[in-house]
Amino acid sequence: MYPLRRNRRLRTNESIRSLVRETIITPNDFLVPLFVVEGKGIKDEIPSMPNYFRYSLDLLEDEVKTLWKLGLKSVLLFVKVPDNLKDNKGAEALNPNGLMQRAIKTVKNVCPDMLVMTDVALDPYSAYGHDGIIENGQILNDETTEVLAEMSISHAQAGANFVAPSDMMDGRILTIREALEDEGFINTGIMSYSAKYASAFYGPFRDALDSAPVDIAAIPKDKKTYQMDYGNRFEALKETEMDIDEGADIVMVKPGISYLDILRDIKNEVDIPVAVYQVSGEYAMIKAAAEKGWLNHDQIMMETTTAFKRSGADIIASYFAKDVVKLIS
Repeated sequence: MYPLRRNRRLRTNESIRSLVRETIITPNDFLVPLFVVEGKGIKDEIPSMPNYFRYSLDLLEDEVKTLWKLGLKSVLLFVKVPDNLKDNKGAEALNPNGLMQRAIKTVKNVCPDMLVMTDVALDPYSAYGHDGIIENGQILNDETTEVLAEMSISHAQAGANFVAPSDMMDGRILTIREALEDEGFINTGIMSYSAKYASAFYGPFRDALDSAPVDIAAIPKDKKTYQMDYGNRFEALKETEMDIDEGADIVMVKPGISYLDILRDIKNEVDIPVAVYQVSGEYAMIKAAAEKGWLNHDQIMMETTTAFKRSGADIIASYFAKDVVKLIS
């Protein structure tokens, strides 16, 4: 007796497969990370991130125009700070004419409707490569959050739509939210890196910004005292719920592909948008395997991207955004 229902009927050809597909990728799913450097005429490929670049402000304009034409409407800005401007307290982060502040204005000037999110953390500005102020070998939590709040105000003043604290200090969302409210930036949103794990997948990103922790005695050699232990699951939901209670508008899981269970857990429990970050190490692995001929680049790119959305991501921060959109169009 053959079954009356044959599931393979809905897999017969691409036309029926696409008609009944549950998860569809569109340009609206993406947040595009952009790396910015000082100078002019600079489009500098990141060695550990093939075909991804650092842009000077003049060429950032061109890149933003290209993204908008492709239907990509949101960017996440990161800056590579010159070593001579780094210190232990992130003073340069508060410079109203700093690179981040000028980058925000550049994007808004060339494309006013582009949604601009900004990285809020001390590691690009830190002489020690950490996300917080260091004293006696310890990362100071509360003192760091005060600087992060000032940084967020500076970004809002420059025109940022959202600030994105990536530091994992306790209580920083509430401190930032209250500071923004006090300064009248009631419509400036917060996308919190709520479940950010202490991961080995961040290596190429730290190369891109020269923001890895320095190897100096009495300085923590990693970020495990503030980023989450990757063996923990329920802690991620606790962190996320606390951030929502403190005023986060969007929450994020980072990294991506190794944390799909966390992404789904959080999506099942919260009622605000959930983002996921497909980080530099994930990007680099796919690029390297594809260059070796071991994997099909476009197939793996689309499979992983679809996995993020299928697992619950409302927003996907990905270095593949342009490539995906070009492929699906």
